[in-house]
Amino acid sequence: MNIVENPTRDTWGSLTKRPAKEAADLGSLISEVFEEVQKNGDAALKSYTARFDKVEIEKLKVSQEEIDEAASLVSQDLKEAMELAKQNVKVFHASQFVPKKVVETTEGVSCWQEMRPIEKVGLYIPGGTAPLFSTILMLGIPAKLAGCKEIILCTPPDSQGKINPAILYAAKLVGVTTIFKLGGVQAIAAMTLGTASVPNVYKIFGPGNQYVTAAKQFALTKGVAIDMPAGPSELMVVADQLALPEFVASDLLSQAEHGHDSQVICVANTLESLQAIQEEVVAQMKLLPRKEMAKSAIENSQFILIKSLKDQIDFINEYAAEHLILNVQNETLYLDRIVSAGSIFIGPYTPESAGDYASGTNHTLPTNAYARMYSGVNMDAFTKKITFQKITEKGIQNIGTAIELMAEAEGLQAHKNAVTMRLEHLKSKA
Repeated sequence: MNIVENPTRDTWGSLTKRPAKEAADLGSLISEVFEEVQKNGDAALKSYTARFDKVEIEKLKVSQEEIDEAASLVSQDLKEAMELAKQNVKVFHASQFVPKKVVETTEGVSCWQEMRPIEKVGLYIPGGTAPLFSTILMLGIPAKLAGCKEIILCTPPDSQGKINPAILYAAKLVGVTTIFKLGGVQAIAAMTLGTASVPNVYKIFGPGNQYVTAAKQFALTKGVAIDMPAGPSELMVVADQLALPEFVASDLLSQAEHGHDSQVICVANTLESLQAIQEEVVAQMKLLPRKEMAKSAIENSQFILIKSLKDQIDFINEYAAEHLILNVQNETLYLDRIVSAGSIFIGPYTPESAGDYASGTNHTLPTNAYARMYSGVNMDAFTKKITFQKITEKGIQNIGTAIELMAEAEGLQAHKNAVTMRLEHLKSKA
């Protein structure tokens, strides 16, 4: 764990570079799976599940009996924790609804906008070493609030052909319509193309490995939308000399344990702070069950001394972190000047894990500097906005001539005629 002291701006590009993704040509595999699923449907899905997940699946759809059994296997404490998280996520996302507001742009010309749900959405939830049932809350709750009619969930089975009980319970809690034992590329192909068992959807949400990410991007070419480009998880912590090193270290490790390719960056204004934080990272990492994964991620990470406030803020915006923690006393000096971050956590008692689970904000966020142009998942992600307009006789008379002139200038005579006929009709009535 090296410390980079006061790096010059011409080196920032290398410091903000994300870990290189594993080199692999996934294109041919993705195309093959999609073609097979298109051709052979459920049979292809079962075949690929046996090939990639090493398990034979008789029925892809999770039965009601399996869902009911899962509820009995989840502890009451965890159920209550999920309920608390559900309530907070629901309250925060419900606040994002925009009420209908009719605007009269000109006398007689009324315009407004209304939200409508995306009727069919698909949620992908990884299994693997960390079954992300919390992501079901983050995606399922706003989907339900938005009024999505079908909420399909795909998640890979374990070696026994079962789904983690917490995943099934969370899915039931938020109102998922149907759950399928499907992972990887074949799950994305199923939700994109549809089979006898798995309905196709209009938009796919959720994290995944490089195969899932590539498959989601391929789904775009088939007319299915996705939530956002995805990449390894990342966190930046900005700490001043008063930040407790143990807090900062715990935050860095909470993100590092996500995976080998996760990245964490710590920016501080004193060398002593960085050294103390590094010592805490080493001490705390020894106690983690996933210490090897965290250690690997820390190797992809940076500890950077930047004394100037202006340089710190510019560096924050350059990196455009998925998660940004401001463990500083003068947070107001930062907040108005930060323009690129997925989600910001303010103060010593606001760990990033709060946003991951129970504070209420969504943890599905842009990575790999996409925070420069993407938002995290919110109510807008599950809706589309339809514009409306209504024009009266007075309204068409007020804007009609302008429309005629503009249409004629563009050489679109039929556009002009649609207005001219109405104006002449009104003249004949006068």
